[in-house]
Amino acid sequence: MIYLILSVASSVIIFVTFKLFSRFRINTLQAIVVNYIVACISGIIAYDAPVSFSEITSHGWFYFTLGLGALFIVVFNLMALTTQRSGLSVVSVATKMSVVIPIIFGLVYYRESLNILKLIGILLALIAVYLASIKSNRSLSIRSKDLIFPILVFIGSGIIDTSIKFLEDAFVAKNDVALFSATIFGSAAMVGVFVLFYLALRRKLTIELKNVLGGIALGIPNYFSIYFLVKALRSGILESSGIFTVNNVAVVMVSTLMGIILFREKLLPKNWLGILLAVISIFLVTLSGI
Repeated sequence: MIYLILSVASSVIIFVTFKLFSRFRINTLQAIVVNYIVACISGIIAYDAPVSFSEITSHGWFYFTLGLGALFIVVFNLMALTTQRSGLSVVSVATKMSVVIPIIFGLVYYRESLNILKLIGILLALIAVYLASIKSNRSLSIRSKDLIFPILVFIGSGIIDTSIKFLEDAFVAKNDVALFSATIFGSAAMVGVFVLFYLALRRKLTIELKNVLGGIALGIPNYFSIYFLVKALRSGILESSGIFTVNNVAVVMVSTLMGIILFREKLLPKNWLGILLAVISIFLVTLSGI
């Protein structure tokens, strides 16, 4: 359970860091690329053996992590585009609701159990995520021509979580979790560096120290959010469908509460209802695995 708690804590720190980005007017793209570089270095430092490129490429998961790292950057840009076109609530819901993809994968591919408690818990978790993510009295509004972007965010985010579960189960040895996580972030960093290089060639890039510092602040918890998630998935406390449900809804719940405490955010009644349902869903999903 400690790994799951640490994964949630790391993800909440990421939320707080992102909130501070807007306050200090940090360039998100630059910070994201630096964040991936820092996360990669963190994994290499955490790996308890010498690291060589030939060793990394010899692992069965190596080429998968290249694609996964590229997907990180693609989904990030899709999230930014969705925010611009449809608003932050839309991208928040699309990202968080994508948890249904790894849940379904676990139930179908790994034939995980689905009793009445888990089913109710998962359904309540999805409702909780939706209610806690909507920060206005208006319902979600998406123009038909922009609908493809939140759909792609939903699919891309779900594929990332599902791929991490599949790869850690099929290819990653017990002692290679740090190196596996580092390689994912390293792949994302390489793609991000190419994007920045392209912008520099077009003279649309100005590197600022605050963006680098923001990336460093984001990179360390970002690495540990993946590292501890992988550790939680193989801890055996819950099946993967339960881990993803509890992790996702707990992040939404705690992040919402941190918004109140640190940023004095005002919550609507439906947000409080979402938090209540989040607590109930965590209890039911956890109880179903006992």
